[in-house]
Amino acid sequence: MGGNILVADDDAAIRTVLSQALSRAGYEVRTTGTAATLWRWVQSGDGDLVITDVVMPDDNAFELLPRMKKLRPELPIIVMSAQNTFMTAIKASERGAYDYLPKPFDLRELVAIVGRAMNEPKNRAKLAAPADLEGMPLVGRSPAMQEIYRALARLMQTDLTVMITGESGTGKELVARALHDYGKRKKGPFVAINMAAIPRDLIESELFGHEKGAFTGANQRSAGRFEQAEGGTLFLDEIGDMPMDAQTRLLRVLQQGEYTTVGGRTPIKTNVRIIAATNKDLRGLIQQGLFREDLYFRLNVVPLRLPPLRERSEDIADLVQHFFGVAASEGLPLKHIEAAALERMKRHRWPGNIRELENLVRRLAALYPQEVISEALVDTELAADSAPLLPGFAQQHMVETSGGKDDDHGTSLACAVERHLSELFKAHGDGLPPPGLYHRVLRELEYPLISAVLAATRGNQIKAAELLGLNRNTLRKKVRDLDIRLMRAPQ
Repeated sequence: MGGNILVADDDAAIRTVLSQALSRAGYEVRTTGTAATLWRWVQSGDGDLVITDVVMPDDNAFELLPRMKKLRPELPIIVMSAQNTFMTAIKASERGAYDYLPKPFDLRELVAIVGRAMNEPKNRAKLAAPADLEGMPLVGRSPAMQEIYRALARLMQTDLTVMITGESGTGKELVARALHDYGKRKKGPFVAINMAAIPRDLIESELFGHEKGAFTGANQRSAGRFEQAEGGTLFLDEIGDMPMDAQTRLLRVLQQGEYTTVGGRTPIKTNVRIIAATNKDLRGLIQQGLFREDLYFRLNVVPLRLPPLRERSEDIADLVQHFFGVAASEGLPLKHIEAAALERMKRHRWPGNIRELENLVRRLAALYPQEVISEALVDTELAADSAPLLPGFAQQHMVETSGGKDDDHGTSLACAVERHLSELFKAHGDGLPPPGLYHRVLRELEYPLISAVLAATRGNQIKAAELLGLNRNTLRKKVRDLDIRLMRAPQ
């Protein structure tokens, strides 16, 4: 193998470990604890590869990196950092680093990266730097998120099609926006379309636009999402809900780079980057004949799986702090949280993932006067979320089906609501109702009501809207706002 490697880190233990591991792999290794010595070696032409920590006692590697790359453009530089954020990965990439490794790192992985770097052609071009690095919404330092950050850093300056998978509430649109906002198309539009929120017979028109007179009600020409996203990024959310006819047309666009509007005949060239997302098992849908296999392979060029919150519970503290900060910026009181309360959050399963956590934090900020959020308050809110709709709801159902009388058992819906409100008043601490109570109770009533009717109709929203006495568009909006998972109607 061979080659000379320069290692810079102010931690002597890390220098020793790296020196031993790389020496066993057949490399010559020189180590230093200062950026000044590393820079002197690089100026002298020493080293075939550099491994450096970001924070050094006399300089920051992000300041030194551009100088090293300007002096020796072909020199591969691997950056290590204990500041394990998405922006660290982006900064490393934008300044020309070959790769970025969060601390603590796997020695075998580092040696493998060194091997790849030493054997690649020495003509790697420096990536263009994103102009604005502030406001990045991705939060977390867990190993699972570090893998996401590194993958995103590599994808920023490409036009590769990306398929983002993950449970509802894991932040798929945030990742898609990050790829756009920090990528080469950031000056173009970012256009998102949710396949599950649009009537199936209108999806093709929404995507590709339509001509005047193309169908009943088409009184004028309408631009589709592809046209709106020209030069930028088109995010196809819930791609698993796309009907087969629209899948066929989308495949043709991906293959030929052009489309026609509904009712149109002239092909239109398109220049958009496609990012798709789903919380469904697309391979399972393929086996059921509900999703085209050829389209799947066209979309799944670069797969990114977002971990559910239960797999990255170590990120909860950072996320809570972030969401409290967001709430404070919107005018709510700034809150702090006890360590025991964070531990209680880490034990929760978070079926709604980050969206559920954000909603909880906002409630804690809005509904409670205490500056420090205790474990008891968190436990009260989590218990309310995981319990049935209202106290006595399941018992009420049992009483009614067994022929019992509501007023004999005190389990009518009105009684259940009254008891629930009484508990909320007590939890608020002063016997008064918490702020925002009206909308909160409505939400608690609507979620199980709509979920139950949709389950009874096997996900048929038209039938569910009829049974509920709601307009179809109103029902769709409530399903989206309440984040209700839909069951696919049988074909």
